[in-house]
Amino acid sequence: MSKNKKLQRFLFEEVLDFLKHNADKAFNYKQIGAAMEINVDAERLELIEVLTSLKVQGFVLEKETGKFQIKESKQYITGTIDFTSLGTAFVIYSETESDIFIHNKKSKDALQGDLVKVYVLPKRGKGTRKEGEVVDVIKRNKTEFVGTIRITPKFAFVIPDSNKLHVDFFIRSSHINGAKDGQKVKIKYRDWKPGDQNPTAEVIEVFGFPGEHQTEMNAIMAEYGLPDKFPDAIEYEAKSIPTEITASEIKKRRDFRNITTFTIDPVDAKDFDDALSLEKLDNGLWEVGVHIADVTHYLKLNTNLEKEAVQRATSVYLVDRCIPMLPEVLSNFVCSLRPNEEKYTFSAVFQLDDDAQIHHQWFGKTIINSDKRFTYEQVQEIIETGEGEYKDEIFTLNRLAHKLRADRLKKGSITFDKAEVKFKLDDAGKPTGVFFKTQKDAHKLIEDFMLLANRKVSEFLSKNEKDATANSNKKNKKTEGGPLCVYRIHDVPSDEKMSELSGFAARFGHQMNIGNKTKTAQAINKLLVDVKNKKEQSMIELLAVRSMPKAIYSTKNVGHYGLGFEFYSHFTSPIRRYPDVMLHRLLEAKLNGTNYSNKDELEFLCKHSSEMERLAAEAERASIKYKQVEFMSDKVGQSFDGVISGVTEWGIYVEIIENKCEGMIRTRELKGDHFIFDEDNYRYVGKNTGKIYALGDTVKVTVKEADLIKKQLSYEFADSGNEGMKPKFVDHKKRRGR
Repeated sequence: MSKNKKLQRFLFEEVLDFLKHNADKAFNYKQIGAAMEINVDAERLELIEVLTSLKVQGFVLEKETGKFQIKESKQYITGTIDFTSLGTAFVIYSETESDIFIHNKKSKDALQGDLVKVYVLPKRGKGTRKEGEVVDVIKRNKTEFVGTIRITPKFAFVIPDSNKLHVDFFIRSSHINGAKDGQKVKIKYRDWKPGDQNPTAEVIEVFGFPGEHQTEMNAIMAEYGLPDKFPDAIEYEAKSIPTEITASEIKKRRDFRNITTFTIDPVDAKDFDDALSLEKLDNGLWEVGVHIADVTHYLKLNTNLEKEAVQRATSVYLVDRCIPMLPEVLSNFVCSLRPNEEKYTFSAVFQLDDDAQIHHQWFGKTIINSDKRFTYEQVQEIIETGEGEYKDEIFTLNRLAHKLRADRLKKGSITFDKAEVKFKLDDAGKPTGVFFKTQKDAHKLIEDFMLLANRKVSEFLSKNEKDATANSNKKNKKTEGGPLCVYRIHDVPSDEKMSELSGFAARFGHQMNIGNKTKTAQAINKLLVDVKNKKEQSMIELLAVRSMPKAIYSTKNVGHYGLGFEFYSHFTSPIRRYPDVMLHRLLEAKLNGTNYSNKDELEFLCKHSSEMERLAAEAERASIKYKQVEFMSDKVGQSFDGVISGVTEWGIYVEIIENKCEGMIRTRELKGDHFIFDEDNYRYVGKNTGKIYALGDTVKVTVKEADLIKKQLSYEFADSGNEGMKPKFVDHKKRRGR
């Protein structure tokens, strides 16, 4: 979706929200623009177009020429539609109101994520959920989809990969574009005419047959709208940027080239965003420099390179590749803090005592020359053995990091320490092994100093904003209101979510002392420690994570509950995150006494960045899930020890201990007895035998199916009486149609 289309959709929702909250008044476009801080001519024109569209679609009335008011109606709402795998849907339209339920036959021609107009049906009784019917699709969320094509003599249809898409797409024979039956393809939506059962589309790209590594990875990228390369013009622009380190620029910066400095990153990293420096001062304090690649020195506003970075918003890490936010010449070379090379940086420098208390802080542009490129494993070995290059500096930084961490935990920071699944791939991309990435002191050392820099930069901008606001009447119009800030916010979990978590934990004998924000955070931390190596560990960790709201970017600060910080932003990874680029510009503007942006533009970019981050996470999970299924595909019929990780009315989830590959045993496939679902105790109980399968139980399972199309694993209990059955492997080239 183009930036203009995204801006229009953003304005559509924001204007409706503004008019709804001022339902008794009519406003012209200038008044609405002023309230929304729109002060750019191009955005004013977009606003006028949106108001005209709202009037045509019946959402607003033009009370008098040029003055608009929300149309009084309690029967219609507008919101985003979210489908279930069963074809029913919910329309999300308010943070405070419950979603509107949509039956299968009442979603009209809506597709997943579309902005829709819904007629709200009268309630049938007290306590019943709100139901509605889609009457119009206002804006399509996306028009390109990925799926498997099935070809008949007269036509074809495409079965979407996403279970959120509840219909297949009809493809005319003239629009197959050379695809063969059973191949993965990308299609473009054409139309969905009234009365037609299915939408029509055309094939615009053929990936290949399912089950092939490149086919699947390219299909995942296309499904989530991820680019496979940079346009030639962008690559040329990036390579044309002057990269010489000049004497005139050095004079503007604080020089750290003679201070001990090094980077600590994963063994396969190429984009080194951050470096640490350490020096013992004459006053007895430790000066720790957190040096971040000065991306904005090269990435200039209003260039095509900048627009590409905005659109991507984040680097994406699939199991076999990185899809970078910036071209390689910048991300891996010019901006990357490579050892023994002079680099421009933007730094947060702290003077700390032996208890890691801050006595002085400084922010500004710098130049460094990294002495060493460490991997996490190398630093961890130095910490554990006491031997190695720069061991004194590493010991000191590790000791200070421990102090920072202890203080953070005491003040309510929550620590989720779940192992990350990684794959060993051969040259063809096939997984040959699984290993787990866990956080040790080397990782935490870097994390604690990055958290410190992120927190203090955010605090610096925010506190100055308050001071500037108090004196705004003394300032000129350009700087009125003081500098803005882009926050990384994480709201407080709801009382309902905390009550659910507490109640579930109590069933396993864990009591949670729920109270104020700090007490609740400490109770969660204690719970996570108490369940370590217990049978309920996996499920409680999962529920604890799900009880938390998602962290997002915003210009409106509510703090970061999970970290226990009142102010928090992302400053330390501008090579791979666009919000960090925004924060660098905001900080530079503040230090120079100017502003670089307006709040409405920043909020739009925050929402876009949050959405792209969500898509990146979903794409990463999809690639991991596919590799898990592929890894297990040659193990059909083999048995493994596992832990019951989930119990639902439709089946039992089991995670294999040695590789963390999770699969499901469907309820209808439980053998040897009639099993009854005990919802309150997360278990199944055999009616005649009394056999129990409960959450957290250690069990032995046999791999029954590995479906590469659905990215699903199916297991069966090894003791269920099915040992003599022939296991079934689902051939990805012979998937059944719907």
